Amino acid sequence: MKKKLVLLVLALTAVLMVGCGSNDNGYRYHITVYTAVEPAMYEAGLAAFRAAHPYVNVTSLRDSTGPITTRLMAEAANPVADVVWGTAASSMLVLAERGYLVPYAPAGLDRILPMFRCSRPVPYWVGNCAWETAFIINNVVIEQLGLSPSDIRCYEDLLRPELRGQVSMPNPASSGTGMLTVAALIQMYGVDSDEGWDFIAALHENIHMYTHSGSAPARDAAAGEVAVGVSFGFPAIYQMRQGAPVTVVFPELGSGWDLEANALIRRDVISPGAQIFLDWAISDEAMEIYSRSFPIIATGQGDYYYGFEGINPADQLFADLDLEWIASNRNEIIARWSQITGE
Repeated sequence: MKKKLVLLVLALTAVLMVGCGSNDNGYRYHITVYTAVEPAMYEAGLAAFRAAHPYVNVTSLRDSTGPITTRLMAEAANPVADVVWGTAASSMLVLAERGYLVPYAPAGLDRILPMFRCSRPVPYWVGNCAWETAFIINNVVIEQLGLSPSDIRCYEDLLRPELRGQVSMPNPASSGTGMLTVAALIQMYGVDSDEGWDFIAALHENIHMYTHSGSAPARDAAAGEVAVGVSFGFPAIYQMRQGAPVTVVFPELGSGWDLEANALIRRDVISPGAQIFLDWAISDEAMEIYSRSFPIIATGQGDYYYGFEGINPADQLFADLDLEWIASNRNEIIARWSQITGE
């Protein structure tokens, strides 16, 4: 009887020890991921990660780049997120500078092109893909205004008097696309000059709406709500592929651009699940998901030409930008832009 009792106690102890090896519902790790990736990438990416790592429970929050960056900074003393996945590299530079990130070298880092990662040997952030300013022009609306899509080739063409109230673009305070576009204009005209700001003031006269997200202007133009949406490549091309009566133009003299980047949030205790997620986020599986939406991915294996005749390849697309300058001057850029626009 005593021997059976001992065996029963040992069996119960073993069950309890197994239970201590994982959390509820069989999960070993629980992590929170903040992200600004596009909805298609968000849904497909999380589904793929959960299938590959069913023992990691992921809680996620998706928003535009500005709100995600603001939230991460506001929560720095008591972090909620474990990982940031696919938020502008210019924002990652700000977070790293303030000590909110932990360096981490994910598995497969050697496959990532130098421009897509922090320059430290153990990087603060690693990129997934690049995105760039694009104009999406509604062919019907533009012709009703007495213009044609071929009349809109560069930023200066957005100042045409026929476009008064006919341009939609993202707000740089909330949208990474808005920030990269405004920052590109300032840098192309010269950061020590007021010419870029004078252009932004002139463009404001033609703005119909400043949107919360970078993809919204593409939808606005496709729906005929405006003649021109200042957006970025993927949603513009998506609307074209869906049959909307639109033309996509990458501005001459170069598009503003930024990188979608991942990073490990500084916390008292770093979950191994967060590192597992960051390893997956630059895996071949993840890169294939990114390539469905973005032609320029961090391994250099994407479709650089978007598959459309007349759309410039990436090596002719990007303006010469300094992401570190954008990161260092982000607050000043937003403040001056708000002063000019009243937004």
